[in-house]
Amino acid sequence: MSGQLPILAVVGRPNVGKSTFFNRVIGARVAIVDDQPGVTRDRNFAPADWAGRHFFIVDTGGVIEGSDEPLDRAVREQAFAAVTESDVILFLVDGHQGVHPLDEKLAEVLRKSQKPVLLVANKIDNLPNDQRHQEFWSLGMGEPIPVSSLSGKGSGDLLDLVVEALPEVTSVDQEDETSIRVAVVGKPNVGKSSFVNRLIGEDRVVVSDIPGTTRDPVDTLFRYHNRTLVFVDTAGLRRQTKVKDNLEYYSALRTDRVVHTADVCIVLIDASEQELHAQDIKILRTAWEAGKAVVLLMNKWDLVEKDTMTGPAFEKKMRERIPFLRWIPMLFTSALTGQRIRKCLDLIVEVHEERRRRIETHEVNEVLEAVLRRQPPPLYRGRRVKVKYGTQVTVAPPTFAIFSNYPNALPAPYIRYLESGFREAWGFMGTPIRLRFRTGREK
Repeated sequence: MSGQLPILAVVGRPNVGKSTFFNRVIGARVAIVDDQPGVTRDRNFAPADWAGRHFFIVDTGGVIEGSDEPLDRAVREQAFAAVTESDVILFLVDGHQGVHPLDEKLAEVLRKSQKPVLLVANKIDNLPNDQRHQEFWSLGMGEPIPVSSLSGKGSGDLLDLVVEALPEVTSVDQEDETSIRVAVVGKPNVGKSSFVNRLIGEDRVVVSDIPGTTRDPVDTLFRYHNRTLVFVDTAGLRRQTKVKDNLEYYSALRTDRVVHTADVCIVLIDASEQELHAQDIKILRTAWEAGKAVVLLMNKWDLVEKDTMTGPAFEKKMRERIPFLRWIPMLFTSALTGQRIRKCLDLIVEVHEERRRRIETHEVNEVLEAVLRRQPPPLYRGRRVKVKYGTQVTVAPPTFAIFSNYPNALPAPYIRYLESGFREAWGFMGTPIRLRFRTGREK
């Protein structure tokens, strides 16, 4: 989870500016900010620091105390889970609107938490002249601290108080160089949150039958065979024509960014639909073309009527339809029953290592020469194309520079032939490989 770093939880009713404050503290627009209440639903973790003190800040969904709506209840449970895990609580209220009945109900709950609570009156933009924060004394939570998360006024003084209240850190367990960032992506409602919850063994991410429940990317740290796996459960990706409002657009944008900052992408497909849709293919292609290691999970396999050949036949059909799927490992899983979920962990480590694999230059040239002997390059304008030598120039993904007298003359089918020859020799399961053609003298 967070090692020994202390945790600061930001709680409050909907639309009081929690996510704006969260973004202000970490210095980046990680949490989605929108005027629509209820945008943040899950606990959103991020590392932060102030005056040399490091801590985790947790942005929570707006708490609607007393509501029996299933999603409101789930958000409330997540917010209270953050309170339970936290060392210090920031209770945000709307200084512009004044004391609200939901503030009073939440204050009653927080008083019972036995945790240090700082009462923060947000949206006080005209400091020090605006004194509207004084009315929040009535909540009985101590002195209200006026801030404007939007402009940053008062936030430095508040963070000074936060670091004073944080417990001392004895040791820090942070992500290290061996950690693997794993993006969990797919269309809405394919079981991404259920998959992460099943792996972790606790309800860390809100799960709902309503498509699109997850909007912000959510980090979950997990130790496996002395490796730190950082799972990022992302908002479901829809076709662009179905993204009807700013909120879904920014969720999709952040999911795209998560894919590009991940090491491994777990792409979930709804196996019960018995086919691969265009949007599924687009998500797979996005991860593959971004140079990420990819594992394909056919989730909800428990809902499929099957015989002994159902899985292999389905897999064969998909791999024939999309050529690059030949190199992507595929698992038939059920997040609901746990079927083959743990096997995914081994695949994550395996494809991550393949993505970082390095081949010695002499071995590259031995394989390249054998492939060229088997099928020489086609002529270019009546001239012979010479492929002289190659070397691996980088990893993640494995990238090879191949030197030729006419580097731009090789047609796409021949480039695919060379790539296939490299894969026959070294595999590179689950990771794309890249060939870069350059002009070079004879070696």
